[in-house]
Amino acid sequence: MSEDLFANTPASSGDYDASSIEVLEGLEPVRRRPGMYIGGTDERALHHLVAEVLDNAMDEAVAGHATRIEMRLDEANRVTIADNGRGIPVAEHPKYPGKSTLEVILSTLHSGGKFSGKAYATSGGLHGVGISVVNALSSETRVEVARDRQLYAQSFARGVTLGGIETLGPTPNRRGTTVSFVPDTEIFGDRQFSPKRLFKLARSKAYLFAGVEIRWKCAPALAADGVPEEAVFKFPGGLADHLAEQIGERECVTAQPFTGRQDFPEEQGRVEWAIGWPLWSEGATSWYCNTVPTPDGGTHEQGLRTALTRALRAFGELTGQKKAKDITADDVTTGAEIMLSVFIRDPQFQSQTKDRLTSPEAARLVENAVRDHFDHFLSDNMERGKALLGQVMERMDERLRRKAEREVKRKTATNAKKLRLPGKLTDCSGEGSGETELFIVEGDSAGGSAKQARDRKTQAILPIRGKILNVASATADKIRANQEIADLTLALGCGTRKDCDPENLRYDRIVIMTDADVDGAHIATLLMTFFFQEMPEVVRKGHLFLAQPPLYRLTAGKESRYARDDAHRAELEASVFRGKKVEVARFKGLGEMNPAQLRETTMAPDSRSLIRITLPPEFEQRAGVARLVDELMGRNPEHRFNFIQNRAGEIDRELIDA
Repeated sequence: MSEDLFANTPASSGDYDASSIEVLEGLEPVRRRPGMYIGGTDERALHHLVAEVLDNAMDEAVAGHATRIEMRLDEANRVTIADNGRGIPVAEHPKYPGKSTLEVILSTLHSGGKFSGKAYATSGGLHGVGISVVNALSSETRVEVARDRQLYAQSFARGVTLGGIETLGPTPNRRGTTVSFVPDTEIFGDRQFSPKRLFKLARSKAYLFAGVEIRWKCAPALAADGVPEEAVFKFPGGLADHLAEQIGERECVTAQPFTGRQDFPEEQGRVEWAIGWPLWSEGATSWYCNTVPTPDGGTHEQGLRTALTRALRAFGELTGQKKAKDITADDVTTGAEIMLSVFIRDPQFQSQTKDRLTSPEAARLVENAVRDHFDHFLSDNMERGKALLGQVMERMDERLRRKAEREVKRKTATNAKKLRLPGKLTDCSGEGSGETELFIVEGDSAGGSAKQARDRKTQAILPIRGKILNVASATADKIRANQEIADLTLALGCGTRKDCDPENLRYDRIVIMTDADVDGAHIATLLMTFFFQEMPEVVRKGHLFLAQPPLYRLTAGKESRYARDDAHRAELEASVFRGKKVEVARFKGLGEMNPAQLRETTMAPDSRSLIRITLPPEFEQRAGVARLVDELMGRNPEHRFNFIQNRAGEIDRELIDA
């Protein structure tokens, strides 16, 4: 930070006065910062708009008010979603005289029928921002409501109401809500909806609730690549039907998959699952909460993994397999096709895009519901149970064998003088049952906190000093002479470049743990560049991760939450702490967090969140990634300048000004 940033000069004081403070009203915040609400403006964010509208229709079906949903993709990037539910209320809203309830819902953030739980017991929408965000980010939005045998309509553009609600006349044979919208090119550019992606979304939703029929329609010009013009989805078997389709003709460890559904006690919701163990499969997982995909899993995933693991351990003890006590959740789930769907009241998600479920009670509810059924699945047919146990124990033996080999290498490296480990490394004992991890942290202060917060058996700490060498722009001699890189290479023990062998890696996971600020992001980028160039196979095998330390701690009364960034902070303030006086503490760095906080938020496996660093799906694309790394991190500054200049328009102007 430059010393004159806060200089008390007439110019600096005159530029900042009451007129400098902006108050964003209505849906303007959404258009200013769409990333806070839909995670960005890329392809994924574009399709998230459809998911928000479809989730509302699914909520009507799950609540028992709709049996049919229609999704239609037309040319000009228009999507229409209709249901035969109750229809959005259209009467004048008591809090907003002169405005229909429909207009309030479409044009006001945090408005909806899902806060009290009276209109919906379980729902995918929680914060009352979904449909209004879609409206704000669409150049055209039209909503038709068939309610009380009358048809009503209202139109909007970029969140602005174009006129009052229209009464279109009687419609005795129609009911429900129809939403039609076109994403705004000012926000999303020329990005177009993918027919294949929307077709898959409609199909997956039908699997998640057996009582709904979803009708797909697509403009003839867009029907291609396996996407038909029309289709009807209805699956009485729910997830079991989905699993059967996924597995197809592949041979499985057990002839029958493990499928079922169970209501939670005291009307707290329900859970449905479908799991198969195909032979010679890499496996796949699908997690859902209230029909919303949660690709990063969360507490419902944790409950399922715990139930499966404890049941198999118990079955092993029942059948005299004492070694079964060493089975881990990864042994059970690796290679499996897993689908889990929960319906719970007031779920908590990590962000507005709902990628990860964080509701603590979900773990307990799912574990208790699934455990009894899995116990019965194993013991009801002993041969089936023994077959699955045998397969899982083979995987366990392979894991333990690899671990033992690493321990031998670690001890050899520790004891041999010529392979002495770097003095800054605080190694783990490797005696725990969990997998071993190396945390690369910036600076001795953060390193000190991390050493106190770690699990000594499984977690090692290697502090680095400042920003390491940018290997993309350095000569081979300079790389070899750099002490930080030499220490890191020695600690990992797997070699570099053509000599890199992930089998010799001394840790299961390498976790880059830097401060949640710009400098920390830069250091993390330099480290990722190092791994991509010097140890690409380590990245390809999935050993490299990014930690996600919080930037803020929010407290109101006895309740405290951690926020990863400004967007997450805003979300928590608008949901968990809405209407409360919140004390906000900002962590300037990892070294400012006490060991207990660092352990809870960033290092403990049961409460932290890690991001796996990966290469493109096809490793053959590495050449393209190499060109990008060279463009951003290489020796030619013109490449970086051109990259920034070409993409400057994609950056939120408000973020720059901030």
